[in-house]
Amino acid sequence: METVEPRLVDSVTDGVATVVISNPAKRNAMTAGMWRSLPAVLDRLAADPAVRVLVLTGAGDTFCAGADISTLREPGDEQQALAVRAEEALAAFPKPTVAAVRGYCVGGGSQLAGACDLRFAAEGARFGITPAKLGIVYPSSSTRRLTALVGPATAKYLLFSGELIDTERALRTGFVDEVHPAEGLAKRVEEFCRLLVSRSLLTQAAAKEFADGRLDRDAHWAAQARGSGDTAEGVAAFLERRAPRFTYGL
Repeated sequence: METVEPRLVDSVTDGVATVVISNPAKRNAMTAGMWRSLPAVLDRLAADPAVRVLVLTGAGDTFCAGADISTLREPGDEQQALAVRAEEALAAFPKPTVAAVRGYCVGGGSQLAGACDLRFAAEGARFGITPAKLGIVYPSSSTRRLTALVGPATAKYLLFSGELIDTERALRTGFVDEVHPAEGLAKRVEEFCRLLVSRSLLTQAAAKEFADGRLDRDAHWAAQARGSGDTAEGVAAFLERRAPRFTYGL
């Protein structure tokens, strides 16, 4: 039987970059090497003008079961630092990001999903943040991001207990945005990403910064809007009843 090395696999099709977490022997657990390589992958895709949206998913029927526990025997601070750097790089990706979640999304998997802008899940997916099972202190930046996403009570429930929650509760608490039958998830993600690609990246990039709390970029984005031509194109397309051809970022 062929052994598949743990790795991140990326591709770009029709404006959508897909990054696949692939470690099938361990439910797509993230090794130190995978954590280490993710920021570089994201930097390369962010710089590619052909990329308008990024999808993060797992190989097969699992998103990511967290960090590879065998690597936790290494110095803990270093392992956590690698995960935080990867999470922050994903959160800072300047274009819309969508996590497509099947199966287990646990520990570091939930950390990565939470760093995406949106999360679409298949029915039957399970979510959990499990440092309390291992005696690990969850990073403050990750805790703040989780709390902003689901609120203090749910964040405490997840962190205090380490228990897994189902898609119904994840949807109700705001951890996921949409839930679909497993066989329909890929199609829905594809359709939604196609919609995002058709919209103005200028609007999306500015909205992402503002929604994430930037307070010092109004003048910057006003200047970008004046110079981009996207506003004029959007208005003209609306009046002419045609699809707009936005060019910001190309």
